[in-house]
Amino acid sequence: MTDNAELVTAFTELYGTAPEGVWAAPGRVNLIGEYTDFNDGFVMPLALPHTARAAVARRTDGELRLHSTDVPGGVVQLRVDELAPHSGHGWAAYPAGVVWALREAGHQVTGADIQLTSTVPTGAGLSSSAALEVVTALALNDLFELGLSASELAVLAQRAENAFVGVPCGVMDQMASACCTDGHALHLDTRDLTQRQVPFDLAAHGLRLLVVDTRVKHALGDGAYAERRAGCEAGARALGIGTLRDLPYDGLEAALVTLAESGADESVVRYVRHVVSDNARVEQVIGLLDAGDVRATGPVLTAGHVSLRDDLRVSCPELDLVVSAANAAGALGARMTGGGFGGSAIVLVEDADADAVTKSVLEAFTSAGYATPGVFPAVPSAGARRTG
Repeated sequence: MTDNAELVTAFTELYGTAPEGVWAAPGRVNLIGEYTDFNDGFVMPLALPHTARAAVARRTDGELRLHSTDVPGGVVQLRVDELAPHSGHGWAAYPAGVVWALREAGHQVTGADIQLTSTVPTGAGLSSSAALEVVTALALNDLFELGLSASELAVLAQRAENAFVGVPCGVMDQMASACCTDGHALHLDTRDLTQRQVPFDLAAHGLRLLVVDTRVKHALGDGAYAERRAGCEAGARALGIGTLRDLPYDGLEAALVTLAESGADESVVRYVRHVVSDNARVEQVIGLLDAGDVRATGPVLTAGHVSLRDDLRVSCPELDLVVSAANAAGALGARMTGGGFGGSAIVLVEDADADAVTKSVLEAFTSAGYATPGVFPAVPSAGARRTG
């Protein structure tokens, strides 16, 4: 659906009355700082122009009716007082979980009719689920006059995904969708949710950030994400610290020796090395951006990919090929973004080289026998907002 008018028409035809408004919440790419958010670390996402949009009207009878134009099937009809974690509902679990989380937090949400549509690619590591959660949360916050801030909505949306859907994600995706601003990357401290909007106007520097969707679908509910989270927590316990955020980069080598000598699993040692070094990479990128040296962030992105590939082991052949082919063709740097095991990579290029780098990546995929990836520019965009 291309505009609000179409969405309003679809809502009205489906539910027999007009919605009270239309809201939008974006997907995101993460520039740097991966698997750091559930370790109280630093992340640096930016919102995409791609959004989930919701036309919504309040109900007072306890009914929650959900429909998506993107998913085959009819209206999912639920009772708000019967919502329970891990009860299925497929895609509808994301918006339903938000209603559950709001009510669990004591907010009087008495039902709603919701029509959703999204341009955020699913399974691409671009936070399509967080966009659904945040757009639902923002709409209900406005309609029921709950008075919650963008950060508070993000935390409730994360609770919906953790406790209701059952995916143990950190808070980055929801915070990015709720709080990002146009033309900026969001420097987020996930420990206390302090945030800073960092100017990220690539066009002014003659640069472009490409997103390459490998079309390899990832599913974070499959246990690999949870295993890495558990490994990071085990590493922190073995080191006697609350979270890996508490381990400074200059203490990393000594800590890795301590872990090895204590008999920690080899995978735990790798996970700790990735998280602590990626926190340092976020700070490195911040310093470069503040100094106006945007091009110098390229090698930091590539170093982040190597760490995700070798230490965290969440990459895949297609993601590795994007990075190697792009860098060989003259990109400034590249890395996978998001949870991995498929999904998308980002590539920082000179604007003048964007077409040639894209062509090289596409040719590399063809030569390898892989499906043609999707390629589009990541333009730092606005966070969640009311649009109608």
